[in-house]
Amino acid sequence: MSHPFRLRGTALTACAVLLPALLAGCGGDDRDEDLTRQELVWKSCPAPSEAQGGGPPPSPLPGAGGEWSCTTMKAPLDWDDPDGDTIDLALLRAGSSGAERERIGSLIFNFGGPGGSGVTALPAFGEDYATLRTRYDLVSFDPRGVGRSTPVICQDDQRLEALFQQDATPDDDAERAELLDSTKEFNADCEENSGRILPRVRTTDAARDLDLMRQVLGDDRLHYFGISYGTELGGVYAHLFPEKVGRAVFDAVVDPTRTAEQGALGQARGFQLALDNYAEDCVSRSEECPVGDSAQDVKDRIAGLLEDLDRTPVPGIFPRELTQTAATGGIAQALYSRDFWEFLTEGLEQAYDGDGTILMLLADSMNGRSENGEYSNLAAANTAINCADDKPRYTPEDVERRLPEFRAASGLFGDYLAWGMVSCTDWAVPGAADRPDVSAPGSAPILVIGNTGDPATPYEGARRMARALGEGVGVELTYRGQGHGAYNSGDECVQGAVNGYLLDGKVPTAGTVCP
Repeated sequence: MSHPFRLRGTALTACAVLLPALLAGCGGDDRDEDLTRQELVWKSCPAPSEAQGGGPPPSPLPGAGGEWSCTTMKAPLDWDDPDGDTIDLALLRAGSSGAERERIGSLIFNFGGPGGSGVTALPAFGEDYATLRTRYDLVSFDPRGVGRSTPVICQDDQRLEALFQQDATPDDDAERAELLDSTKEFNADCEENSGRILPRVRTTDAARDLDLMRQVLGDDRLHYFGISYGTELGGVYAHLFPEKVGRAVFDAVVDPTRTAEQGALGQARGFQLALDNYAEDCVSRSEECPVGDSAQDVKDRIAGLLEDLDRTPVPGIFPRELTQTAATGGIAQALYSRDFWEFLTEGLEQAYDGDGTILMLLADSMNGRSENGEYSNLAAANTAINCADDKPRYTPEDVERRLPEFRAASGLFGDYLAWGMVSCTDWAVPGAADRPDVSAPGSAPILVIGNTGDPATPYEGARRMARALGEGVGVELTYRGQGHGAYNSGDECVQGAVNGYLLDGKVPTAGTVCP
C-alpha cells in the first residue's frame, strides 16, 4: 500500500504469494470463430517471469494428475475489432484427480487485484482446492495486462524502489507536490511503455476473454471461482453472458454499487475493523500481549510508531529504511489473514526496537517485490485496470475535502486510502463507468460469500452483490470470521457449502451463516 495504487479487493492469495518465502457477448465473424477453435498446446510450466513475481516453477500437487501445465491462448487485442491484432494470454491447469466419467469440466479461478498473476497464485495455494480437483481441472490465468499476458510495464525496478519509498500521505505542500509529481510521472511512463494495451484492459475485456477461454477449453458453461476483485470480474461476466454461467462462487466480494471513492472509504473502515480485531485478540490471550496492555494501547502505540517513522525512518532491509508509508503497508498486509497476525506482532516488536525488517518484508509482499529486489507488474496492472474501469478522476482538492471523513473511518489508514484516489488523475485513457454492471437475469445461481471481518472487501458488499446480480441469481452466505476471504479459512461450514454446490450442484439456502 505504499504507492497510491488502489487494491480494489486484492485476494490474499494474489498479494501474499511471496510472503512465506520472504518470511522464511462477442462473436459471429470469421476471426472470432477461428479463435474459438484454436488448439491449446499444454507444456511444463516455466519459472515465473519477473512480471509474474519470479521464483521457481510450480511444484506438483499431491495425487494423480497433480502436475501443472501451461499454455497461451490467443484473444483479440480489441474486442470491438475481433478481426484485428491478437494478444497471448497465459493459462495454467492441473487435471482432475477423479475418474473421467465424474469430471464436470474446468473450474477457472481469478484471485483478484486487479493485477495479480493467477498463474502463480493457483499453484501456491492449490492444495486448498484439492477436493474441487476431484471433479474439475483447476485452471487459472494471467488476465490481459498482467504477468505473462501482454503485461503493462510502467517503470523499472530502480524507479519503483524510489516510488515505494516516498511518502504517500503528505503533510505539507512540499510532500503533496512530490506525491502528485511522482504519480504523474508513473502514469506518463505507463503510457510511454504500454500505450497499446492501456485502452484494452477493462474488466469487460477480461470477461470476454473468460468466455473465449470457456469455449476453447471445451465447456458449455463457465464454472468459476472468483476471489476479491475476481468477484467483480465474475459479476461482469454474468452480466454479459448470463446464459453461459455454470456453477460459480464469489468469495471476498467487491461491492459493485460503490464508486471508487466510496470503495476506498469502505476499505478504510474495513482495515480499521481488522486492526481493532487484531488488537482485541492480542490482549485477550492468556499470555501478555507484547505490543500493548489494552486494545486501545495497542492501537495508540502503533499510531505513535507511525508518527515517529514519518519524522525518522528506522533501518529496514539494507539499504532501504522503514518509512511511515512502508510500515502502513506492512501492517495492512498482515491484516489480510489471521494467520499473519503473529508476524504483525513480531514486526511491531522489532520496529519498536528500531528494526524495520519484518514490516518491510510485509510491505514488499504487498507491493509485489521479490527477495532479489525485482518487482512484479502488480502496481502497473492494478493502476491500468482500475483507471480503465473507473470513470471518476479525483483532484487533490477532492481528497482534501474528504480527508476528515476518511480519518474518521480510520486514523491509521484513512490518509493513505484517501490519497490513493488521485492515482488515475493524469491517466491517459478515460474510465468506462462509475460502477460495474453485474445484473444477470437468467443466470444460474451464484454463491456469494461475505466475511464479517474482511478488511479489503467489507462484508456489506456481499449482500449488495447478491442483490445486484438479481433475484434468484445471487445466493448470499455469511462467514463470521477474520481475514480476506472465507473458503481458505478452513471453516468446514463454508467449505461444505462451496463444495456441495460446485461438486454436486446443491445450492445452499440463501442467508446461511457459518460457522
